[in-house]
Amino acid sequence: MSNLLVAENVTKKYGSYTALDNVSIEVPRGNIFGLLGPNGAGKTSLIRIINQIIYPDKGKVYFNGEPLQTRHIGLIGYLPEERGLYKSMKVGEQAVYLAQLKGLSKTEAKNRLEYWFERLEIGDWWNKKVQELSKGMAQKIQFIVTVLHQPKLLIFDEPFSGFDPINANLIKDEILRLKDNGATVIFSTHRMESVEELCDHIALINKSKKILDGKLVDIKKQFKNNTFEVGLELENKTGLKNKLSEKFLVTDAGFKSVGEELKLRIQLQNGTTSNELLEYLTQEANVTHFVEVIPSVNDIFIKAVKDN
Repeated sequence: MSNLLVAENVTKKYGSYTALDNVSIEVPRGNIFGLLGPNGAGKTSLIRIINQIIYPDKGKVYFNGEPLQTRHIGLIGYLPEERGLYKSMKVGEQAVYLAQLKGLSKTEAKNRLEYWFERLEIGDWWNKKVQELSKGMAQKIQFIVTVLHQPKLLIFDEPFSGFDPINANLIKDEILRLKDNGATVIFSTHRMESVEELCDHIALINKSKKILDGKLVDIKKQFKNNTFEVGLELENKTGLKNKLSEKFLVTDAGFKSVGEELKLRIQLQNGTTSNELLEYLTQEANVTHFVEVIPSVNDIFIKAVKDN
């Protein structure tokens, strides 16, 4: 799999403050790449460098195998966290104007806008002024303008801000559809559940340095620690918990169930396998629940940042 975008050893300083310190990422073609980090970590600086709004002090960025150049701007669609529509302009007039800035003719812009307005069920907004729209409605317009010229790379910075759950799900589905049609996406958000649903790869930046990156599935494997949630039906719950604590690292679990069974988290030690644990449990109780604990992106984010 080739990479559409590569950043090599990128460093950016603002006076004495270092926003990015020798950061490298590789964004595979046709994938959704999650760019994550706490506030002030350096994500926005990297996104602005990719968009050529600012330039790195050191390092290089490559787009489609070539050093990043001005002509590549037309191949990138950028939805910034800070929105920027002209409030007094009519929606349709403004959308056509912004599409023309991306190289579309007026006729082509109108044709594509008609398709997108119909797809997102906003056809009756064409003659409304932006100031009449809610935050979520304006966000839909900006999303359309971002994707309208069919760029090779889409960069979404907090794309679900201002959306109710129904419209957030609508935009999520559109992002996945764009990926299926060949677009490459860089996705920056603090909503970790969206990362779980959308991202193939992630990179985590903290205090200007990259501290984690790779395929999401591989990172989850890296962070799991042979821990299982179990539900057990038996009379002497305290006795079994004490026996298990002699063999394993045991804590109480909080998963939901319809019964009153003993709920535990059990971490395997000393090479014990999950089959051996399950066999032992079935000899002691009726096993109603047995699931390996796979760390969420939120768990990984918190642990990686704290360890760093």
